[in-house]
Amino acid sequence: MAIGVAEHYDSVVATDASAEQLRHAAPHPKVRYLHTPDATPGEEDLVAMLGGEAIVDLITVAQAVHWFDLPAFYGVARRVLRRPGGVIAVWGYNYRMSPVEDMMSRFFDTTLPSRDPRARYLTDGYRDLPFPFEDVGLGKELGEPASLDMEQEMSFEGLIDMLRSSSAVTTAKQQGVDLLGERVVKELEEGWGGPSLVRKVTYKAFLLAVPVARFAMIRWRLVTVVTGVK
Repeated sequence: MAIGVAEHYDSVVATDASAEQLRHAAPHPKVRYLHTPDATPGEEDLVAMLGGEAIVDLITVAQAVHWFDLPAFYGVARRVLRRPGGVIAVWGYNYRMSPVEDMMSRFFDTTLPSRDPRARYLTDGYRDLPFPFEDVGLGKELGEPASLDMEQEMSFEGLIDMLRSSSAVTTAKQQGVDLLGERVVKELEEGWGGPSLVRKVTYKAFLLAVPVARFAMIRWRLVTVVTGVK
């Protein structure tokens, strides 16, 4: 994601709470990667790391804002966004993936006991996500986030890898429950159409954005940008 944003901006700061994920990030001359563990840095330190107040054109969060300490995050956003004109945009997607939405919905139901309560924002398409910014015409029109279709070619192996990376499956595994056991994988394989089939799938994504040009801050979880369902 950071590389794509760098095609449109002169400078990008990409942050992640995971040092391991940052080690796998692709280098780019316009992108500076920062490790920001959940406990640190504080607001003042983070504002300083980003270069000060009112200098950021765009803050974008992909598939992750529901995990944040929202009051703290929005506090930093208000301080670093350029005024006027800075934009904050958050987006995500959930299990709604055609043409296999019914199959994904059935699997999703099995994960409910292991899901973090914060994941409900993602499940509900960010409709109830606290977002205390003035609407600029992308999302929250009539109270609804903007809808986006994201197409991707996916193999069955890619589907299973995506499901294994989800927070609910990982949590269940830590509790001794394998939500992707042999029987479940076989059922998913049949629903997919076979282990060798590569499908074109469409994610039903959703976006909230509140207006923008040359310096961007990115905050995202690398593992979930394309391949994770949280």
